[in-house]
Amino acid sequence: MSAQLSPHLLLAVPLAPLVGAIAAGFFGKFIGRRGAHTITILGVLVAFILSAMTLQSVVVDGAHFNATIYEWMRVGGLTMEIGFLIDGLTAMMMCVVTFVSLMVHIYTIGYMAEEDGYQRFFSYISLFTFSMLMLVMSNNMLQLFFGWEAVGLVSYLLIGFYYKKPTAIAANMKAFLVNRVGDFGFILGIGLIVAYAGTLNYTEAFAKANELATLNLPGTGWMLITVICICLFIGAMGKSAQFPLHVWLPDSMEGPTPISALIHAATMVTAGIFMVARMSPLFELSDTALSFIMVIGAITALFMGFLGIIQNDIKRVVAYSTLSQLGYMTVALGVSAYSVAVFHLMTHAFFKALLFLAAGSVIIGMHHDQDIRNMGGLRKYMPITWITSLLGSLALIGTPLFSGFYSKDSIIEAVHASNLWGSGFAYFAVLAGVFVTAFYSFRMYFVVFHGKERFHHKPFPAEHDAHGADDGHGHGETHGHASSPAHGGDHAQHAHTPHESPWVVTLPLVLLAIPSVLIGYFTIAPMLYGELFKDSIFINAERHPAMAELASRFHGAAAMALHGLSTLPFWLALAGVVVAYVFYLLKPEIPAACARIFAPLVKVLENKYYMDWFNEHVLAAGARLVGRGLWKGGDVAFIDGALVNGSARGIGALSSIVRMVQTGYLYWYALVMILGLMGLMTWQLWPYLGHLVGR
Repeated sequence: MSAQLSPHLLLAVPLAPLVGAIAAGFFGKFIGRRGAHTITILGVLVAFILSAMTLQSVVVDGAHFNATIYEWMRVGGLTMEIGFLIDGLTAMMMCVVTFVSLMVHIYTIGYMAEEDGYQRFFSYISLFTFSMLMLVMSNNMLQLFFGWEAVGLVSYLLIGFYYKKPTAIAANMKAFLVNRVGDFGFILGIGLIVAYAGTLNYTEAFAKANELATLNLPGTGWMLITVICICLFIGAMGKSAQFPLHVWLPDSMEGPTPISALIHAATMVTAGIFMVARMSPLFELSDTALSFIMVIGAITALFMGFLGIIQNDIKRVVAYSTLSQLGYMTVALGVSAYSVAVFHLMTHAFFKALLFLAAGSVIIGMHHDQDIRNMGGLRKYMPITWITSLLGSLALIGTPLFSGFYSKDSIIEAVHASNLWGSGFAYFAVLAGVFVTAFYSFRMYFVVFHGKERFHHKPFPAEHDAHGADDGHGHGETHGHASSPAHGGDHAQHAHTPHESPWVVTLPLVLLAIPSVLIGYFTIAPMLYGELFKDSIFINAERHPAMAELASRFHGAAAMALHGLSTLPFWLALAGVVVAYVFYLLKPEIPAACARIFAPLVKVLENKYYMDWFNEHVLAAGARLVGRGLWKGGDVAFIDGALVNGSARGIGALSSIVRMVQTGYLYWYALVMILGLMGLMTWQLWPYLGHLVGR
């Protein structure tokens, strides 16, 4: 019999960050900056320790928990409640979320040290952690949807943290609206489950999955389970930024770097991946939905990677890398390799948080300049940031023995083993994506940390924003002195000299670099081929044999890394690194010539495949046109004109006619009475008169 977990300790996991968020948000003025970051970090630290204890209990003692914590209400036979489902999948997610969040909280002390709204920012990121924990710990779709919407709301607040900056306001509104599109599909999927399964509880809904698979959507020939799964995945497309609902994620870089790491690494964007993995008993019943997921993921993995090649903002390069890696996870979901998708989610959380925080460290060292073309040679000025960035980049491109290798190679092998429609295109996309990822990752690495020092006389002037600095960090005065000739060359030279970041920034980099290198080696066996997810993820091995084939080929982490040195993905990654080295260190004239030769293609990439243009000039314009038509035709013409004002005019016209017979003269009323009496008598006597006439 498995050990039981304490509901009180489980409840403390999400509540600890919530208490910190409330304290920093409502009482930040009284407790000050030190008090705000102390209480929020303490809350997240408590959540991490309890999460680690929970994972240990699940792995070692086989502990499990699935119960209601609080019943909100009953509507007929439908129960709405707050409850926790703790199994291997949930416990692993709890640890990833709280550890990365803890690193971001510590990092924020250094990064936001000179910012206004310091306490507000700590309140937001703690609230973000609470929301994600409620999402992953839920045992029902009501709580899942609460956490789902809560992370969307807090991301809106964080992306628009610089609320006086027009680009930040536009970015947070864009994120909010695009996610509402996905969430509409998500709530439709939940609604269909409630309508046909009659429950919001995971366990009860999954028990009726086979019954749902026999039904068609009324009025159509579509399988109900396929419609449910596609609706649920549309929600994941918004949250996890899959094509074409990916457009909000790069613009979310308008928020401060710490929240970029939190959104892109362990929280919001992974919510969709986690949700599909959790709903695997439903998705396994629809090959159509799985193929749809796989193709969308493949498009995202490859084509978002292309966009990373032409980015010059250091944070946007990493942002497009996130989009591409989310595509890899989605492809794994589509081939029923749910555990591989979650495995890559975990490894990616560490090395992507590392890369984002390292990018923020570079921004600090560069006095808040984010253009990589103004950098170069930072290796000797920022040694800790350099080595951790290198380790993160090696993990990202899938270097053998690094964490990213084990998860990314497993995805590629799972796609190759799949027999679903679309797997051929997906296999090409994930293979080509290996080269693309290595190229843009090491393009950024070489340009930033090696080569000629370009920060003494910056070739590319920064675009000043509302805060007077490149990224709205409020450091415009320092930056202005640094770039102003009036202060003399010596002062400018000193101001532009990069420097290593303080320990509160570099410590999280070191702590994240350790799992970025090691965690894949030690966790691949239990996560993919062990029993960690045995109660969490369901796979029909007969219909979807990818995981079974991977298991038959696995002979240990060391053997896998050794074999990886001879596989095509390794050579593609190596080719990407070599090409980046030649292009940006040895022969920088080559990329300039390529940009001229392929100018039309570069323009397409610079305009991000014109997706923003399409959304603004087609979808938004069409929505405005429809809205204006409903307003003018429906509201103004029909409701106001016909129903409200029309009924008033009709009554007015009728009243004017009736008023004509109300003269006020007695003889007129007498005449009307006599005529009325005669008419009444005639009407009553008419049958008799007709009978007499007929005789």
